[in-house]
Amino acid sequence: MTKFFTNTFSIINLYKKTSVKSEVVTQIIYGESFSIIKKSKNWLKIRIKEDNYKGYVQNKNLNSYLAPTHKIKVLKAKIYKYSNKQSQIGNLTFGSKIKTVSKKVKFLKFEKGWVKRDDVKPIFYKEKNIFKKINIFKNIKYKWGGKSFKGIDCSALIQVCLNFNNKYCPRDANILKKILN
Repeated sequence: MTKFFTNTFSIINLYKKTSVKSEVVTQIIYGESFSIIKKSKNWLKIRIKEDNYKGYVQNKNLNSYLAPTHKIKVLKAKIYKYSNKQSQIGNLTFGSKIKTVSKKVKFLKFEKGWVKRDDVKPIFYKEKNIFKKINIFKNIKYKWGGKSFKGIDCSALIQVCLNFNNKYCPRDANILKKILN
């Protein structure tokens, strides 16, 4: 049985080769899972669980698989150190998956801190219109390999909308085209 790990960084770049100067082929957002194909001192060759995409990431501290309970429904959710709005420590992008460990009236606690309840939906939630959220990316810059509020490419835009609605979508538009034909 394959052992999976969960990304607990806001975003991790997935490179084509074992160099930060190599092409970024996609990004792994918070809560996405992956398996390790090959390990070296500085690099891991991985396969993303959600779409089977392969590439290289820098060898970092890994977390075992965490079954998510919620997903981010806004373009950029703020992470707070405490359950208040005065202690922001980071951000999560749309579609990031979290495992809640505690709840308060207006906040949910997960591994890295607290997020507003209004910024999340339960993990199995689906929109009636799967592209309802696509407009939240309207003014986000185009970034090859991007998959977040910092920059996104066309195939990732389609993928994050489908994945948010618990539907499989390959990372590349040419593969998607083959599936649809």
